[in-house]
Amino acid sequence: MTLKIALTGSIGMGKSTVAAMFVEAGIALFDADAEVRRLQSNGGALVAAIAARFPGTVVNGSVDRDLLGARVLGDRDELAALEVIVHPAVQRARAEFVEAHRDAPALLFDIPLLFETGGEMAFDKVIVVSASLEIQRDRVLARSGMTRAKFDGIIARQLPDEAKRARADFVIDTGGSLDQTRADVTRILACLGLPTGR
Repeated sequence: MTLKIALTGSIGMGKSTVAAMFVEAGIALFDADAEVRRLQSNGGALVAAIAARFPGTVVNGSVDRDLLGARVLGDRDELAALEVIVHPAVQRARAEFVEAHRDAPALLFDIPLLFETGGEMAFDKVIVVSASLEIQRDRVLARSGMTRAKFDGIIARQLPDEAKRARADFVIDTGGSLDQTRADVTRILACLGLPTGR
């Protein structure tokens, strides 16, 4: 039976870095954010539905994520309307990924809003990626187009880091060196009885 591992954590905590380390160790990855970007890009399956529900957010055949974010962040009803469009499509893509890798010993699922959407029950183990608020803020504000107001809006809709850590099977603190983070990944793989490298 394939072990299903969820990787989650708030924005700027280092999920992508940690996910890449698991991939280096031979674990196949389903990246929910990357899938959403694909579905919202030119020719993507969600472009028409988003254009119809959120007029003006599609530019040159692709969803403009900044325009869409400005429309839904801070508005619970608009965000819920977007989730009704996006979540079923991502769940279908995830099911296809699982089927394509049904013989793998383990699969990793990068899902930023795992706890917020009540999705943790679908997984055997949950890993939370964490760092201090200062490190998180510095990382996120260094991103192109990010503002303090936008950061605060994103944080407001995410479960607090402490709550995520408390619900995790494993916590990886990315506030130290990359070598420390890699050691944590290796330790978790060993704990789960999985190969620690290719």
